[in-house]
Amino acid sequence: MRKIKIALLGIGRIGKIHFRNINRHFPHAEVVAVADAQLSHAEFKKEYGHVFFSNRPEEAIAFPEAEAVLICTPTGSHAALIEMAAMRGKHIFCEKPMDLSLERTAALTRMIESSGVKLMLGFNRRFDPDFMQAKKSIEEGKIGEVQMVKITSRDPGLPPLDYIKNSGGLFMDMAIHDFDMARHITGKEATEVFSKGSALIDDAVSQAGDIDTALTVLTFEGGACAVIDNSRKAIYGYDQRIEVFGSGGMIQVENILRNRNTLYNEHGIHQALPLDFFMDRYAESYLREMELFIRALVDDQKMPA
Repeated sequence: MRKIKIALLGIGRIGKIHFRNINRHFPHAEVVAVADAQLSHAEFKKEYGHVFFSNRPEEAIAFPEAEAVLICTPTGSHAALIEMAAMRGKHIFCEKPMDLSLERTAALTRMIESSGVKLMLGFNRRFDPDFMQAKKSIEEGKIGEVQMVKITSRDPGLPPLDYIKNSGGLFMDMAIHDFDMARHITGKEATEVFSKGSALIDDAVSQAGDIDTALTVLTFEGGACAVIDNSRKAIYGYDQRIEVFGSGGMIQVENILRNRNTLYNEHGIHQALPLDFFMDRYAESYLREMELFIRALVDDQKMPA
C-alpha cells in the first residue's frame, strides 16, 4: 500500500489530534509539512521534530511531496485554503464549515467537482461507533420508518470570547454537527427549519452577536421531524445523546460516562459524569474519519462525508 503524504494546516486543538492520530495509527500515511501562524519554528521543532514547517499555509500546500491537505485553521480561512489546494491538485480534508456564506460554499463545491480533487468535510460524529451502529440498525429496518429524531448537544462550558467572535456562531460552530447528524440518521434533506435562540449563560455572548442556548426543529422530506437542543454550558459535563423513534421501535444513544460504576446507598443512586469534552467523547470518531479519508485516497474511492 502506497503512503499518502499530507500537509497539515493549523496545529491547534483539532490539528494536534489529527497529527498524532496519523503518526501513531496509520503507517500508510505521513504528515510531511505543517503550517501554523501562531507557532515559532523553534516551538514546532521542539514538539514535533523534523517535519517541514512554515508560518505560511501556501508554503505547506505547495510542498512537493504532499498530495493531500488537512485544513484545521479558523473558519474564516477555510474557503481560500480550499481554493489554493484545489488549484494545485491536492486532495482536501477540511474541518467544518467550508465557509460561512452559502453562496461561496456552493461556488467552492462546483469548483471541487470540476477540479478532479477529492474533498472530505470533518463531520466526525458520523463515524462514532455508537452512532454508526444506530445508523446501521435504521438501515436494516429494525425500528421501521423513522418518524422523529431527538438530538441533545450541550458543551461543558463557554469557549473563550475571542473564539465565539470568530467561530461563525453557535449554529455554524456547534449545531452544524447536529444538523449533519439529523440528515445522516434520516438519510433525507430538510424541507423546513425553525430555530429559536437566546444568550442565557453570559451577557458577553449577546454582546458578541451570538447566542448560547438554542432549539431547532427540522422537517424532512416525507414528514419526519428532528428536534435539536443546544447549550454552551451544561454544569454536569459534555452531554451528547440521540434518540431515534420509528414505526417499529426506538434507538437511544446515551452519554459515555467516565466510568461504568453505579453507586447505590441511602442517599440515592449515583453514576459518573460524562466524558469531559469532544476530544475524549469522540476520540474514536476522529481515528475512523481519518482512516476513511486516507483509504479513499489509496483506493481512489468516493469520500464518505
